Amino acid sequence: MANLEAMINAFTTLLVTTDPPGLAPIFLGLTAGMTQAQRRHTALRGTLIAFGILAVFAIFGASILSVLGISLPAFRIAGGLLLFFIAFEMIFEKRQERKEKTTETAITRDHIHNLSVFPLAIPLISGPGAISATILLAGNFRPPLERAQLILVIAAVFLVIFAALIIADRLDRYLGQTGRAILTRLLGVLLSALAVQFVIDGLRATLTVYTGP
Repeated sequence: MANLEAMINAFTTLLVTTDPPGLAPIFLGLTAGMTQAQRRHTALRGTLIAFGILAVFAIFGASILSVLGISLPAFRIAGGLLLFFIAFEMIFEKRQERKEKTTETAITRDHIHNLSVFPLAIPLISGPGAISATILLAGNFRPPLERAQLILVIAAVFLVIFAALIIADRLDRYLGQTGRAILTRLLGVLLSALAVQFVIDGLRATLTVYTGP
């Protein structure tokens, strides 16, 4: 059985990696225009999907990447590029333009499901950093019982994440349309910087592999 110190270390590592306080305002910008119920459903679905992803990687992570021939640097680069596309839409209000061309029921169940998968569940919550951290932590929880404890730690972290996303919904009521527009653009810039950092980290890791430290 893993000791308490190891579990606290795993909890802290995953909490810092997933960054719930940072996720909340980004989630707010991504779900602009949704009702409270739709935002809550998106948060719940996205959190559950992300939890499932990290749980799978906690158990089979190293084997999955090895079998598919995918390196973590490659995964980080791909996630960064996809995230940058979302940031671009947030900054230039491309998402809002699409909404204006559709009816008031534009936010359909399919749209909510798609958004909760990408970019919320992956790469925002269970991104390359969280996945790599999970795989590394799993190396310290090898026996089945200890691996189950790691899953419980991941679940605890995702309860915190879900709570942070729910709080973001309350913040939306105080911002108004102007506040949301300003926040969405600011967060788009921050998100683009995060995306670029993902790509840089992936390229740096790739170059280290082929050229040495």
